[in-house]
Amino acid sequence: MSEPAIVLGANQYGKAEVRLVRIDRATPRHEITDLNITSQLRGDFQAAHTEGDNANIVATDTQKNTVYALARDGVGAPEEFLLRLGRHFTGAFDAVTGGRWEAEQYTWSRILVDGEEHDHAFVRGGTETRSSVVTFDGAQATVISGLHDLAVLKSTGSEFHGFVRDRYTTLADTNDRILATSVTARWRYNRLDLDFDRTFADARRLMLEAFAQTHSLALQQSLFEMGRRVLEAHPEIDEIRFSMPNLHHFAVDLGPFGLDNPHEVFYAADRPYGLIEATVQREGAIGNHPAWDGIAGFC
Repeated sequence: MSEPAIVLGANQYGKAEVRLVRIDRATPRHEITDLNITSQLRGDFQAAHTEGDNANIVATDTQKNTVYALARDGVGAPEEFLLRLGRHFTGAFDAVTGGRWEAEQYTWSRILVDGEEHDHAFVRGGTETRSSVVTFDGAQATVISGLHDLAVLKSTGSEFHGFVRDRYTTLADTNDRILATSVTARWRYNRLDLDFDRTFADARRLMLEAFAQTHSLALQQSLFEMGRRVLEAHPEIDEIRFSMPNLHHFAVDLGPFGLDNPHEVFYAADRPYGLIEATVQREGAIGNHPAWDGIAGFC
C-alpha cells in the first residue's frame, strides 16, 4: 500500500498586534482610541506553502499599513473598524476569500484637574480590556465582542455548601464568603446593524449588576445569571461565553497571636484556583459557530 499524500490543511496568515493610537482633534476636547489589532487572511495561498510562490500573498507589512491608512478616516467602535478591514481585504484581493480580524481596546480616562475633566490629558484605566473579533467567510461577516480582566469582588452575599464529599475532601461548608473573579466574556452577534459601543456598555453594565445582585450559592450560578440578563436584554446576541477563575480569599487564623478574626482579615491566594467556564445561549442557537475558530481557550 502506498503512503497517503501530504497536503496542506486549514491556514491563515497576517500581521499580529498592530498598535494603533488614534487622536481625534476635531474639537479642543480630544478623544483617544488605543487599539491592538491583528489581521489574518484566509484564501488561496496553497502555492505559497507548497511551492514558495507568493503571487497571491498580500504581505503582512501591507496589512499593517492598511490598518494605519484606514484609521486616517477615523476608527469608531472597534467592531466597525474590523468590519472595514475585512471588507477591504476580501473586496480588494481575489485570492482572499475570508479572514479573521481581532482588536483589543485599552481604556484611558480623563485626568481630573480641580474636579474637572482635562481636555487632552489622560490616565490609563484598570486591568480591564475590551475585545473584538470579526470573521469573514466570503461576504458573510460575524462579530464577536467581549472583555477580559474585569476584576470583581463581593465581600458577602456568597455561599458554598452541599457539594460532593469523599475521603480527599477537606473544604468546609460556608454560608458567608468573599466571592472574587476576573471575568473573561465574549458574545456573538446575529446581526451587524448595531451601535456596538452602546451594546458593549450595556452588556458590561448588566453583567456587573447581576454579579452584585445575585445571592450566589456558587460562582456557576453567578455566571449563568450574568449571561441570562445580557441575552434577555439583547436579542441581537445569540450566545455568551465566560471564563471565570474563583479567586479564593481565606480567613487568616489569628489565634496564635491571641486575636480573634471576625471574618475581616484574609489571605488572597493567587493559585491554585477554581476555573469556571460555560456558555449561556438561546435555545436553538448554533453551537460551535465557526466564528469561534482560532479563539484560544474556552473564550
